[in-house]
Amino acid sequence: MMTSREIVRATLDYAGPERVARSFHDSDITCAGCSAVTHATGWTEVGGGRWERTDEWGNLWARIDPTSKGEVVRGVLDDLADIDAYEFPDYSRATDYASAANRRAEAPDKWLNGFIPGFAFNIARKMRKLDQYLMDLLLESERMHELHDRIDALVEDMIRNYAAAGVDGVVFCEDWGTQNQTLISPDMWRAEFYPLFRKLCGIAHDLGIRVFMHSCGKIEAIVPGLMEAGIDALQFDQPDLHGIDVLAAHQERGRITFWCPVDIQKTLPLRDETVIRDKAREMLDRLWRGRGGFIAGYYVDNASIGLDPKWQEYACEEFLGGGIARNYTGSR
Repeated sequence: MMTSREIVRATLDYAGPERVARSFHDSDITCAGCSAVTHATGWTEVGGGRWERTDEWGNLWARIDPTSKGEVVRGVLDDLADIDAYEFPDYSRATDYASAANRRAEAPDKWLNGFIPGFAFNIARKMRKLDQYLMDLLLESERMHELHDRIDALVEDMIRNYAAAGVDGVVFCEDWGTQNQTLISPDMWRAEFYPLFRKLCGIAHDLGIRVFMHSCGKIEAIVPGLMEAGIDALQFDQPDLHGIDVLAAHQERGRITFWCPVDIQKTLPLRDETVIRDKAREMLDRLWRGRGGFIAGYYVDNASIGLDPKWQEYACEEFLGGGIARNYTGSR
């Protein structure tokens, strides 16, 4: 019998895992973080149902409920000139990755990902707030190169320290899309960000670890570039925004793994058991196919999308029942 770690590796390699990998019900994947603290605070209720916290980079976050991730309401860099005096986080200390080493020892048979706060885009856009940051990319390109390079150096420290701690991969969240398109033009992404992705993915791969990326929105235009740069798995909570057939077509061009629940925006909210089960089977039939390339996901914050957990349980049942290699024949 394959271990969880072997199942995820075989999934990424399209090497025929004995069952579909999953991130629910005795998940195959576990995660560990970095304990470095420079600016970070916990969530505090500040009145009127509002909660606030400061993240590790010094950005102020707020939310109006006790469970959601919230959003940045004030970036730490009010002025780009502040970069010169800004105290960047220190991710270089190996002792800050003890939780990853401990988790490796506790769960040697699980696939272990180390969490990083993003690549340059996800971090810098919060430091400046998104609207200002998008203008900076056009009007302050040299300062943006400088900021991105300094962030990349810190991310590289994280990747190297996680690898030394024994992780199998790193995972980060970087929302690149709206409902219709990427936040910047594909040409700008290729010119400014593709080299950064390729560098950091290359470092990870040279150290023997994989790279997992989450993104919200329709990022179809940059998926080929992400694949070329070395992203091993893309975690989408809205796979139907792209279309299952579109995702399957990417798999015909390269070994990209998609890690998804049944779509949280278009399918789960229908609260229709038949539709949900059919979609789960379609994902197995089009994206997994008994060879790998798909991790069955679960959206962990049912409360934030107003969903009774039972609706996702129908999807889980289909993933578990249909995703067994020895029984799998496919239906499409």
